[in-house]
Amino acid sequence: MKAVVVGSGGWGTALALVLCDNGHETTLWSHNPAKADAMAKTRENPLLKGVRLPDALCVTSDLSCLKGADLVISAPPSFAVRDTGRKMAPYLRPETVLVTVSKGIERDTNLRLSQVLQEETHYICKVVALSGPSHAEEVGIRMPTGCVAACPDRDAARFVQDAFMNEYFRVYTSYDIIGVELAAALKNVVALSCGICAGLGYQDNTKALLMTRAMAELTRLGERLGGTRRTFGGLAGMGDLIVTCTSMHSRNNRAGILIGQGKSVQEAMDAMGAVVEGYYAAESIHQLAQREGVDMPICKCIYQVLYQGMKVRDVVPQLMNRAKKDELLEREWL
Repeated sequence: MKAVVVGSGGWGTALALVLCDNGHETTLWSHNPAKADAMAKTRENPLLKGVRLPDALCVTSDLSCLKGADLVISAPPSFAVRDTGRKMAPYLRPETVLVTVSKGIERDTNLRLSQVLQEETHYICKVVALSGPSHAEEVGIRMPTGCVAACPDRDAARFVQDAFMNEYFRVYTSYDIIGVELAAALKNVVALSCGICAGLGYQDNTKALLMTRAMAELTRLGERLGGTRRTFGGLAGMGDLIVTCTSMHSRNNRAGILIGQGKSVQEAMDAMGAVVEGYYAAESIHQLAQREGVDMPICKCIYQVLYQGMKVRDVVPQLMNRAKKDELLEREWL
């Protein structure tokens, strides 16, 4: 099978390694010709230091590599998905399966990234979302990892499952692409929140409280938008939330720590040296919650910190002093 990964970040590169290990004819595309040339020569991506790129992996900046591809992986940052999709469109065929692995929601439109790709590729082929608790750094060194391939078309989801699954990369299928994509985007906001708590000096109890109650918020919004509740307790939901909120591999977590320690939001973003998806997703979630009338106090607070200048020291007291509620009924005491 001919596979092309569009986007040479850490995650795109790690997925290209999985496809190579599975014997597929794989190409990794970079928008930066200089980076593509350097990776082709050194056989290493600086974002995955110490991980050798297989000799069989072709690295290029020529998008015509998409011609004849059976499987195309869309792996740019969320803000570049629309433009990248537009550029890919002329090379796609109805029989191509297009997989989105970027995690985010498009600013302004608040569309899921599969919807953005469908718009820009004129619905020419099936789109599958692949997501789960999966640090590129660990996949790159073949650590056991699990993800979910989600698409209403079961055959397309199974095609992706078959393409990626091996002894270290396990893939489940799901019909709930809405829930899987929303969970992937929303957990980044929670990871920023957990990082802020850590930066403030709060420890395990606080982070567990935050993660659990944030998941309740994400599930409420996800169901309102058409997702399935079980998805948010699975790999793409709670699984990805845990790994993103607890690991220093996570840029969202690290950026949050810096904010909690007193850095400005811009200083924290700049220090990461790469896109912090939770920053953009926080605005989209706030807009969606307002539009749908969903109560999301944790996500509202992180939005206020990131965009309205709320002091991080005020966040926890504000959340802890909210009205008493029943955990199961999700309503105030009468």
